[in-house]
Order: sequence, then C-alpha cells, then structure tokens
Amino acid sequence: MFLPELCIKRPVLATVMSLAIILIGVISFLRLPVREYPNIDAPIVSVRTVYPGASAEIMESQVTQPLEDSLAGIEGVRTIKSVSREEVSQITVEFLLERDVDSAANDVRDRVARVRGQLPDETNDPVVAKIEADAQAIMWLAFSSDRHSALEITDYADRTIVDRLQALPGVASVIIAGERRYAMRLWLDRDRMAAYSLTPQDVEDALKKQNIELPSGRIESRQREFSVLTESDLRTPAQFNDLILKETKGYPIRLRDIGYAEIGAADERNAVRVNGNPSVGLGVVKQSTANTLSVAQAVKALLPALRDSLPEGMKIIVGYDGSVFIEKSIEAVYHTMLEALALVVAVIYLFLRNWRATLIPFVTIPVSLIGSFFFLYALGFTINTLTLLGLVLAIGLVVDDAIVMLENIHRHIEEGIPPFRAALQGSKEIAFAIVAMTLTLAAVFTPLAFMTGNTGRLFTEFAFTVAAAVIVSGFTALTLTPMMCSKLLRHERQHNWLFNLSERFFLAMNTGYRQALIQALNLRWLIVLVFFATGAGAAWLFTHLKSELSPLEDRGVFIGVIVAPEGATLAYTDGYARQLEQFYKNIPEVISYFSFVAPGLEKPNPVNSALSFVRLKPWEQRQRKQQEITKELAPKMFGGLPGVLAFPINPPSLGQSFRNPAVQFIIQATSYAGLQTLVDQMLAKARQYPGMVNVDTDLRLNKPQLSVVLKRDKIAAVGADVEEIGRTLETLLGGRQVTRFKQEGQQYDVMVQLKDRDREQPTDLTAIFVRGRDGQLVQLSNLIEVRETVAPKELNHFNRQRAAVISANIAPGYALGEALDFMDQTARNVLGENAQTALDGQSREFRESGATLYVTFVLALLFIYLVLAAQFESFVSPFVIMLTVPLAVTGALLALFLTGGTLNVYSQIGLVMLVGLITKNGILIVEFANQLRLTGLDRREAVLEAATLRLRPILMTTLATILGAIPLALAVGAGAESRQQIGWVIVGGLLLGTLLTLSVVPVAYTLLARKIHHSAEKAAALAEQTEAVAHEPGPVLTTNAAN
Repeated sequence: MFLPELCIKRPVLATVMSLAIILIGVISFLRLPVREYPNIDAPIVSVRTVYPGASAEIMESQVTQPLEDSLAGIEGVRTIKSVSREEVSQITVEFLLERDVDSAANDVRDRVARVRGQLPDETNDPVVAKIEADAQAIMWLAFSSDRHSALEITDYADRTIVDRLQALPGVASVIIAGERRYAMRLWLDRDRMAAYSLTPQDVEDALKKQNIELPSGRIESRQREFSVLTESDLRTPAQFNDLILKETKGYPIRLRDIGYAEIGAADERNAVRVNGNPSVGLGVVKQSTANTLSVAQAVKALLPALRDSLPEGMKIIVGYDGSVFIEKSIEAVYHTMLEALALVVAVIYLFLRNWRATLIPFVTIPVSLIGSFFFLYALGFTINTLTLLGLVLAIGLVVDDAIVMLENIHRHIEEGIPPFRAALQGSKEIAFAIVAMTLTLAAVFTPLAFMTGNTGRLFTEFAFTVAAAVIVSGFTALTLTPMMCSKLLRHERQHNWLFNLSERFFLAMNTGYRQALIQALNLRWLIVLVFFATGAGAAWLFTHLKSELSPLEDRGVFIGVIVAPEGATLAYTDGYARQLEQFYKNIPEVISYFSFVAPGLEKPNPVNSALSFVRLKPWEQRQRKQQEITKELAPKMFGGLPGVLAFPINPPSLGQSFRNPAVQFIIQATSYAGLQTLVDQMLAKARQYPGMVNVDTDLRLNKPQLSVVLKRDKIAAVGADVEEIGRTLETLLGGRQVTRFKQEGQQYDVMVQLKDRDREQPTDLTAIFVRGRDGQLVQLSNLIEVRETVAPKELNHFNRQRAAVISANIAPGYALGEALDFMDQTARNVLGENAQTALDGQSREFRESGATLYVTFVLALLFIYLVLAAQFESFVSPFVIMLTVPLAVTGALLALFLTGGTLNVYSQIGLVMLVGLITKNGILIVEFANQLRLTGLDRREAVLEAATLRLRPILMTTLATILGAIPLALAVGAGAESRQQIGWVIVGGLLLGTLLTLSVVPVAYTLLARKIHHSAEKAAALAEQTEAVAHEPGPVLTTNAAN
C-alpha cells in the first residue's frame, strides 16, 4: 500500500494531515450543540378543543369522534390517542419517525378544518400544535415576596420578566404557574337580585352596553385638529359599583345594590409553593432543537440583572434546574475519558516498556477522538451522553491499529534493520491487515445504523461515533504511526533492569501458555465440551437476567405525585400537599422542593392532583442514592397520607416523560361499561402482584355530578327561555367572562359570578331566579329537578377505540420485562384469548426496542462473518473466528448477573460492540496460522506457533480495551447507572472471552481447517519468505488463503 510509504518518505505531509484532522475536529466540536440524548422527538401533533360547560360524554360524542374520524385517514399515523373530559377534548396523533412534523401538522389542520362545521357552534376553534416530547420546562424560577400579593407578583412577572426570558436565544415559551391574573370580579347576591327583580342576563346586558371603548373621530378647524376619545369604559371597582343596571320609579338601581365589584384573580384553581412558601413559578421551555445547557446558562446569566431590578421585598430563586443532571453527567463522562486514557497509556507502557514507543500509539488517541467530531458535525449529530460514551469506549479501540503497526515495525528494528527501512518493510506487511481490522470493527456498527424506532435513533449516534473514531484511527495508523516509528524508534543494544525483569516474565508467560495449549490440543474434546458448556451457560444466564428499557439513574431529582379522590376540592388536595412537604423537610439530602397543585400547562386542570419536584444535594455531597431515598419515602407517602394516593417517582431515562409510569397496559372494548368490568378484573389481579406498585387506571366513571333535568312543560307555561336558564347557571356557578377592562395599558377580564356562600350546597342551584313571561321572576326550583349522579372523569380512546390504561410503577428488585410478561399472562387468563390489548409509552418502547436489538445482534454477526470471509478468501476461517462470540457473550452476561445488572438498551449495545472486539483476537491467531501453514507446517504446529507468538499483542489490545472500559464499569455520580452496564459488559465479555479464546480457537482450527490451496504464483513468491515468516511475531495478512 502506497500511503504508509508516502508518509514515511514525507514526514511533514504526514504531520500536516494529522494536524488538519485535529483542526477540523476542534472547529466541529465548538459548533456541536449539547443535549442529554440525541434528538428523538417523534412527530407528534395535538388537537385541543374547548367546549365550555360540556360534560365528558358530550365532548366524546360531539367533538372527539368527528375529529378522530377525519384524522384517521392521514398517511403515516402510528397511533391516535384521545382524552375527552369536562370542557376539553385532547387528541394526540403520533406519526412514524419518517414523517416531517411540519407537513404532518398541515395534514392535521386540513382534516380538522374539514369537520369544523360538524362541531357544535359554541366550541372554540380547535387548536393544532406540534408537541415536542421534550417541551417540558427545563427550568423553573420561583418568585415570592413578603410584601406583595400573588396578583402583584404575577403582574410584575408577566409585564417585565417573561418578555426578557423569551428574548433569550433558544427559549420557545415561558409558562406562569400558580398565576393570579388580575380580573374585575363582580360578586352578585342572589336574594338581593330577586328583591330588585334582576337576573344575571340584565347585569351582562348593562355591562356590554356601558363598558365600551369606541373611537369618536376628530374635530378639525382650518389650523388645528383634535382627536376625540369618549371615555365610556369602566376602569376601577368604584366605577363598576356605580354601574346603573336599571331604573325603578325614577330611582337608579346600581351594581352595589345587588353585589359588589373588586379586583381579584381570574382563576384561583391552582397553587405553587417553593419550600413551603407561596410562590409564582416561571417555567422556561426551550425550542426542540435548542441546546439545553446554553439556554439554562443564558437564564442563569440573566438572573443577577433580574434580581437587581426586582421591587423591594420580592425574591427570585431557581426552584428546579433540569440542566444540572445533563451538565454533571457530561462532566462525569469527560472525567471517565481521562481515566480511561491514563489506564490505556499505562497498559501500553507495561508491554512496550519504552516511553518513545508508548508515545506513538498514544498520539493516535487525541487525533482519532477529535477527528471523529467532524463526522458528528457532518451527520448533524450532537454532543450527548451517548456520543461521549462511544468516545470513551473508542479510547481502548483506537490504539489497537497503531499497536499492531508499531509492534511489527519494532520487531524489524530489534532484528537490526535500520528504522527507516524497518518502517517501510513493516508497514507494507501489515497495512492491509489494518484496513481489514478497521473495516471489521466498523462493520459491527453498520447494522445499528439501520435500527428503527426511538432506540434506533439513540444508538445510531453511538454507533457512528465509535465507527468514525475507529476509521480515523485506521487512517492515522497508516500515516502518522509508521512515520513516527521511523523517527522515534531505535535498536536498543542495552536494556534497563526493568525491561530485562519484565521480559523474563513475558517469556515465562509465553512458555507457560505454550505448555497449556499443548495440553489443550491433546484434550481437544474436553475443550469442545467446555465450549458447549459455556454456550449453555450463556443461554441459562440470558433466561435468568431481568430486562428493562434502561436502568434507573440517580438524576438528583425525584417527583412526588398526589392523586385525590374524584370530587375533591383544591383545598382538600392542597392540605395533603402541605403534609407531603413536611416529609420532604425531614429528608437531610433535600435542598429544595417545588410543589404544584392542579398542575398543567393548558387550563382548565383537574384540582384533585398535585406534583412536586424535589431537588437533592449534589452527588458528591450525599451518601444515599436517589433510588434509596424514594424507596424509604414510598411507604411513608402511601401509609402516611390515607386520604389520597401518593407516591414518589424516579424520573425515567432516555427522554421518556415522568408523567407516564413504566407500565402502561391498554385494554380496548366497545363500551365503557364493558371496559369497566374488564379493567376491574385486571386490577384485582395486578394489585396482588408484588412487582408493581401504585397500580391505577385512568378509567373513572365516578366523578360526583349534579344532573339538572329540565321540566319543559313548566318552562313553556311560564314563558322562560331554555337558553337563558343554561346561561344563568353558567354565569352564576362557573364565572363567566363578559367584557374587559383596562389597567396600566393592559387588558383584563371582567367576570360575573355568585358569591361563594350562595353556591356551597346542591340546593343553592334551585334558589336561582330567571325571567319568565311579562318580566316576572320565576325560581328555578319550579322549572328544574336536580339529581345527584356520577359521571366519567374522562373518556379515553386508543386508535379510535374506547380504551382504558392500567398504569403502574416497577417495585424495587423487579424489572419491566417481568411486569409486562405478568400482565400479558393475566390478560390471557382473565380476558380470554380474543381480548384487545396494547402497550404504550415506556412499555411499548421496551418491547419494540428489544425485538429490533436482537435482530441487530444477528445482523452484526452476519456482517462481520461476510467481511472476514472476504478478507480470508474463505468461509471456514471466519467460522473459526466467530466461535469466540458465544464465549464473550457468556462473560458479559455473567458480569451483568454478578453486578445486579439487567438486559437493557445499554447492555445490549455493549453486546453488539463485543462481537467486533472479541473477533479481533481470533483474527490475529487464524491469520498467522494460515500464513505459517503456507511454509509447510501442519495444522497443529502452525496454530501452536501462531497462538504463542500472537499472545502478547492479543493481551495488549485486550487489556487496553478492558482498562478503557473499567472507568465506565466503576462509574459514580450523575448517570453512572447506564455507564456501568455497558462497562461491565465489555469488561466481563473480554476477560472470559479472551481467556477461553486462547484455547478454543486453536482447537477449533485443528478440527475444522483443511489443507490450504493457493496459486502457483503466490506459492513461488511466498517460498522465498519461508524461513523468515516461520519466526515472525508480527501479524502478516493472508490474502489468498482458502480453507
């Protein structure tokens, strides 16, 4: 190959090429965005429709179903889910990953527009939005004050802070949680209204006529003009109180006669507290493609300026910061990288015992790692925990090619050949082998790039990162390494005492291995038995290991959830939320807790739920892990708060939403009554299973409801209007926004409602008056009948069928795979074979990713086999090499079993990577044995000689990779759990795999390899090298050997 020769003869060119790679890599690195995971947002579009006053059944039949029927025909839909609850219909359409989210959203808008005419007239226009999976707030800022009311804090935040935050690059929107927006509240007294013969409709009409602002034109003279402004709008509570509703006998009846006006909050059905203090929260939501860390840093950089401009007495703190975990876990991976680098250099020095020689493979590490950033940039990837994990593992791999090249040139120099000639000759012999080794390793990762689904996207970046680093290392080994060898290496006539001592050890090791291998070759069938026993061990371990989507990470944050009974009030839920805050107060590791009652970004939200984000001390400042803290807290929350369902959640990994528990098992049926029966049967069984906790369902048909039945004959008899009855109830009980008023340049709502004391009992409904014929007032008790009933809280569909979700979290000591197997089995036993079930969320992702990863593993084996077959010009030699794979897999599974690991996405990726790593050992033995057999040695002698001479490079490359992975296996801190899994797979697999490879491959070779055929020309060429080749320790490529 001309490339090494060119670089040896032109050292400046070789140096410039490597410097150019580093320069391009550094520029690319500086431009790469930083995320926690690759961008895996599925194209999701939501349609939200609000129909004021409608029940869940009306929402389902009149709004959700017509919309779903229209949306079903869109191309590339993966799932359609919908929730119909009081006043709100929410449809979520998830598309296949291939669909572009903008064109998908346009298709949805088109389909919604087609059926807009079929929806009731009173519904608000459906809102179509592109929901991104990570469109949750990455930071929450908490405002509190000992001198300002929540109204003043909200108004200040809305006017001054929100705009400044939204102006920051990468910020998509800012949510105000716990807001108390100004409104003019008109509180009416039911009895006084009846006394003055007034109805709510009269109040509304008066407001609409008298609270208006109209442009009144201009007055123009020859020289001057004046614009005329008629101040016909009302602005203060006093002006509203003086509003004349009607005149009776020349006496004006004003609003203050039947109630009063005050400035209050438009909505008080939510609450936010930080560390127990009432607050207003500002949630910063980043754009889907924005860099989480840079957005968080920009917000933190703006904080001092915001604090300086705050009114006296107002405070602002960071209540929750989701970027801390990302920052710390990426920092931890960089530390791991440095540790791996130090260990790899140590193992190289241990074998070479020469600083000059050690420097040569060491240089390839920064060149390869930095060079790979160019590929990441070109492919549109990001710097995230997975790409960095790929680089950590690459540290042990990128030195392999350089070590093989160095070792071959070093051997020639030790034989007395001048360094320049030795570099030319050694690099020529080994160049094609390096290309083959590089391609073999890159081939393992090729199938990963074709994986589908979210996990496929996640690991495409991981695979390409490692492959890019390996390709750059192959290029460096062919250019920079031979040039450096020719300049730095020299023949040592006199070695130091350390070299001589260690050389004796290596020679003794070689001799001992040779003796052991002779015994193994004499007892071939015993080795075959060991091979099959190891394979059986792998099968046993595989069936006994637990499986899950990804390991639970200590993210330094956990979430407390409270679900109160249906019909519970805000005060009821809030009381329990305050009790829960006392629990947090007593945990020494907790820094802060941020509580939301009635959480949610889009109003209205149910008041019977509460969430709290609990931040823990940094990883290095606490002894207990987040998982241990939540494990201890769970029974206290479950048993200590008897009036609600309360439990802690460890936030899931891989970008999954914390709102969705791990188990999401869907049951489908044609009616909700039938569905309720099926769900009850499943719940009874599921709650007995110890592997699942907080088992619950979203099918609740028991929300307390007062059903108003109209007596239509009587309504007609008194001449009342059905529409007016409905509107009166809506205004007085629900609070209706009638007009607007202006304050300091901002517009706010004017809302009319009954006083609280007039709407506390069900009987209060019938005491309201409406106007009948001839203006007479009629009490509603004569026109309606009120019945206490129950109604569905929400009605759900999954893929357009009526559905219920049984959700649960996984109990400590159990795994997701076990829970789903139990649910599948229970469904078959309880519901019968024909029951319609499905999975969603983490559960669906787990099942789909598991299936694709096993296919990927088989593809990786096939790819490597084909690459090796092409390299060896043989179908048998690659088979001998591939026998190393089951040995390594057993070691990997054993390591997981002993360390309490599971089969998850990370460990499975480690297994795929292991295939490429372990086959390199087999390549070195089989390739050299083939070469030796061409010199006339028989199978046994050739493989004995090859294995003995290749022992040192095999141990050297294997130890380099193992030590590169050890910092991962022993990782601590943020995100350590995921890194540990992949680390133990590599360490365990290579340790046991290499140990057994050194006996299994030679034995398999003697059993399977046949006489080698080669062309006469090649035989003549090789005969000249016969004597030299027989004693060569370096790997020499067999190009035309066929077994």
